[in-house]
Amino acid sequence: MNLKAKSSVGKIALTCTCAILLAATAVSLAQARTVKIVHNFTGGSDGGNPVDGFVMNPTGVLYGTAASGGDSGLGVVFRVGANGTEKVLHSFAGGTDGAAPNGGVILDANGTLFGTTTAGGASGAGTVFELRGTNEHVLYSFAGGTDGSDPQAGLVMDEAGNLYGTTASGGTSGNGTVFELVAPTKKGGKWKERVLYSFGTGTDGATPISRVNFDAAGNLYGTTSVGGDNGYGTIFQLKPGTPWTETVLHSFQNADDGAYPYAGFISDAAGNQYGAATQGGTAGGGTIFMLAKGTLKFSVLYSVPGWGISGSFRDLLLDDAGNLYGTTHCDGDDNAGTVFKLAPSGGNWTYTLLYTFTGGTDGQFTISNLVLRNGKLFGTTQYGGANGAGVIYRLTP
Repeated sequence: MNLKAKSSVGKIALTCTCAILLAATAVSLAQARTVKIVHNFTGGSDGGNPVDGFVMNPTGVLYGTAASGGDSGLGVVFRVGANGTEKVLHSFAGGTDGAAPNGGVILDANGTLFGTTTAGGASGAGTVFELRGTNEHVLYSFAGGTDGSDPQAGLVMDEAGNLYGTTASGGTSGNGTVFELVAPTKKGGKWKERVLYSFGTGTDGATPISRVNFDAAGNLYGTTSVGGDNGYGTIFQLKPGTPWTETVLHSFQNADDGAYPYAGFISDAAGNQYGAATQGGTAGGGTIFMLAKGTLKFSVLYSVPGWGISGSFRDLLLDDAGNLYGTTHCDGDDNAGTVFKLAPSGGNWTYTLLYTFTGGTDGQFTISNLVLRNGKLFGTTQYGGANGAGVIYRLTP
């Protein structure tokens, strides 16, 4: 596996040898009645090629990023109101401003957005930014050395307002980092970056594409897309301390357990954590797995149909009833991606295919998380749509 080639989620879809069939099958036509295209990206000032999905505020407004387009062609942060209208909040200009946001954004209690760009900044190695309304401010520019570079995922925030994330490269061995940005104690002060862990020789994991997730005790959990004992990625835990201590909880084998996890973890009310791998499993399209609270036992909940690295690239969604929702980026009848649901049933999980993308006007390659608003799922596709630059879609399960 070429680590360099896998260091950018945005490049993965371009390497897929999917045969795109623009003519929809009868099944796809039937499904199209439940999908509405909320916005067709033009690749111009409105943005293009979104790699992640959304965060939603309490009033139902959606916020997301697009990796290209905007005034300088280097990506945007946008919002989608209740009426479905897309509005660009910031166009990245490159240079110190940042460029090419692949990860989504998060919201704090005041409505401030926080996110990352994979490129740009003072050294061209990516940034962490905040956005207050339409006013963007770079909190940290990666230098591309031991501090990390190429952050591909979004962030998480602790109760003190500190930010945590991953970089896909950089660090002491060039295999990526987990970092903390410590919030300033005084208004207008500088944020300070602290590397919590640098991935080393590879057996401890390499090239993290996912965000990290906290448990109730303050430990961090995440995945690396490659590395580990078998080279197919890892699940890791970081325990706070001086220094923080990393433990590999699982090394993927590209067997029933899956391989190449790009997604991070989400938690249920009991403290169990759920994640996804893009490849492997008994059905070939990756796996949906769980870390049990307390024991941290790894178990596969479901093997997703597919092939190669066709599986889930971003975090799953858990609804109030305990159902899991996810996307596959390069699977389905037309190799253009799918949306699926897993429902708990008597100790097992029931899989329902909710939609298969055709690769045409409905979109192609859904490298996206999902959000649920008023019983409808919202997500993005990286390509396809009326202009080939991706879409925002709404799916009624």
